[in-house]
Amino acid sequence: MTPEQLRMARNALRLGVRDLAELSGVSFTTVSRFETGKGGLQHTTAEAMRKALEVRGIQFLEAGQVALGSGVAIAKERDSQDV
Repeated sequence: MTPEQLRMARNALRLGVRDLAELSGVSFTTVSRFETGKGGLQHTTAEAMRKALEVRGIQFLEAGQVALGSGVAIAKERDSQDV
């Protein structure tokens, strides 16, 4: 799971950082630092957040996978000049 995937999933469910922290049992600081690219995650921490989102309907995809429903995806990497 990338920081972008986490942020998109959380926003799709209209959850705040604090909400996701509470639902997953992960600290607010850990969620915030990961989403902003200022820290990594241990496997168990990533799984806790992922499961908290998946039970609420989120499906995480890797490149080439097809979604089970409608949604959005990051089509390509972009740099700041693309904005």
